[in-house]
Amino acid sequence: MPETLHPAHQRVLDAAARKGVTLQVVTFPESTHTAEEAARAVGAELGQIVKSLVFVAPDDDGAAQPIVVLVSGVNRVDVARLAAVAGEPAIRRASAREADELTGFVIGGIPPIGHARSLRVIMDPDLGRFTTVWAAAGTQNAVFEVPPATLRMLANAIVAPIAEDRGEKGTGLADAGASSPAGAPSGA
Repeated sequence: MPETLHPAHQRVLDAAARKGVTLQVVTFPESTHTAEEAARAVGAELGQIVKSLVFVAPDDDGAAQPIVVLVSGVNRVDVARLAAVAGEPAIRRASAREADELTGFVIGGIPPIGHARSLRVIMDPDLGRFTTVWAAAGTQNAVFEVPPATLRMLANAIVAPIAEDRGEKGTGLADAGASSPAGAPSGA
């Protein structure tokens, strides 16, 4: 008898199928909540892990409008760069509750696709350095592998430089909190 998929995994697979892409969700008994955990679980470089981070910017009525940022597991988001790219000077990191409400997924498992509503997505160009990358599949212990160009297409992502320069120290705030590294993303 075939194993029943978790509803969150099915949402991710259905979103890909609507664009003609077949994905395979890989689940683990251990967490892939952080980028480091995901990289260990799949045997990939940390840079191949897609952290799906949720930011919000106020709309004209002051309501939080989500922006999902897909960033390489080795990078941290430069909020000033992200604000410039998104054209949203008041952008901030979403709380865990906001991320869940706006995407339909909990942090640590937020996928780049299959959200409860249509979202703006901005993708780190560093992900394109790899043949394939691993992204969260909707839960804290599931991921899927995908070529970066396919990920960009599936997520309708804009590719733009949004990461801190590796020499920058940063505050560490951009990648702490509501996040979701790919393949069991979370916020690392």
